[in-house]
Amino acid sequence: MSPGTDLVIHDGQVVTPDGIVGGDLAIADGKIVSVGRPVTDAKTRISAKGKLVMPGGVDPHAHIEQMSGMGQWNADTFETATKSAAMGGTTSVISFAAQAGGQTLADTVSDYAARAARGAMIDYAFHITLTDMSAAGFDRDLATLIDAGHRSLKVFTTYNIQLHDAELLKIFHQARQSGALVCVHAENDAIITQAKKTLVDAGHTAPRDHARSRPRMAEIEAVERICRFSEYLDQPVMLFHISTSEGARAIRAAQDRGAPVWAETCPHYLFMTEDVLDRPGLDGAKWMCSPPQRSARDQEALWQALHEGTLSLVSSDHAPYRFDGTGKLAAGDDAGFHQIANGLPGLETRLPLLFDAMVSQGRGGPEAFAEFTSHAPARLYGLQCKAGIAEGMDGDVVIWDPDKTVTYGPDDLHDNVGYNPWDGYSVTGWPEQVILRGKTIMKDGEFFGKPGSGQWIDRPSLATRPTKMAMQAAAT
Repeated sequence: MSPGTDLVIHDGQVVTPDGIVGGDLAIADGKIVSVGRPVTDAKTRISAKGKLVMPGGVDPHAHIEQMSGMGQWNADTFETATKSAAMGGTTSVISFAAQAGGQTLADTVSDYAARAARGAMIDYAFHITLTDMSAAGFDRDLATLIDAGHRSLKVFTTYNIQLHDAELLKIFHQARQSGALVCVHAENDAIITQAKKTLVDAGHTAPRDHARSRPRMAEIEAVERICRFSEYLDQPVMLFHISTSEGARAIRAAQDRGAPVWAETCPHYLFMTEDVLDRPGLDGAKWMCSPPQRSARDQEALWQALHEGTLSLVSSDHAPYRFDGTGKLAAGDDAGFHQIANGLPGLETRLPLLFDAMVSQGRGGPEAFAEFTSHAPARLYGLQCKAGIAEGMDGDVVIWDPDKTVTYGPDDLHDNVGYNPWDGYSVTGWPEQVILRGKTIMKDGEFFGKPGSGQWIDRPSLATRPTKMAMQAAAT
């Protein structure tokens, strides 16, 4: 081994894409240079005896320093969000560059890139959120940005930023031509509008009524429709935040037909039910998200879909709003559910929650945990340098103490939200040391990152490719 080796982690169990190995893990110049082979000469040595050495978490779905469709800013900046992510073991994040009405895509990405460059303390990429196809130079900018490495797009089928079917098909076709993945928030807007109006007209506006305002059929219909669009144009699609058993079944049916469809779920669908919204006053608003949490039956179906491969990964869908007049209560202390921002923080808690379930409680084990939280998101979104602990990859490593138990408190996260939706929840397994490109950014609860030290991740290509020959419609 070259005397230029900067860091060796020894005596741990190293979780790689090919399995668990013992021996030394060596990093030089920010890159992994060997796995499993003895290394005697290094500037720094870290003992991981009794610990699991995991890849840094890759969270491919987080809203950071972004304005919502309701016109409210997220609570987090890139600085606060990425610190929170690192404290929970995440070293790479894909957030959104969200187009405002009339804004060019070039200006959209430039704006978010400048914010991230100032504040981000872990590595990052963007999904470009497409909301206004009439903006100047839309088609030209979209092709140019995809070619420049922004290879994932986000579209909605609901909210006031939704694209309609003809627009969605056009985006799918453009993405196929340029080599991009289309990510979809899939809920049927008409169903939601009708359900919401019925509830509001009847005076049922408490946070607990939010779940009824977004019926499971809204997800089922939109998921099935998007799967058919993907199949029709042979365009790779990622379906975000699947919450229902029927949604998972629709995705499996599309995959069985050969459609290039992938999907994710989130911890709040795996570990919460809609009962979490039923609290005194407006307190349940802290847990409001869209789609809403569902039932215990859906939880089991989502776990099964993960282990069968129907769902490929678990993201946080970090959507942070403070529980005050700047966030959830912007419409006042008597706001109805329809006036309350949707979303809850998750960047910091995603990995400990899943480690506890999958490793400590045995619901999959260390290798499945690494697959759902690091390997799969890096692979599917084209983060080639973040694809796990292997030679040539970035030196993004987390040392986990599998025996440490932590009970979350009411406000013990490192974001800017002011509450922890997992207050009182205990997890066993805790990120002890977080290393980004060979440098420790967190150890034993102390954070060492610096604003602007995160790097943008270029994505020259994707693993998510069309699965069959293009249909005639896709070429016209």
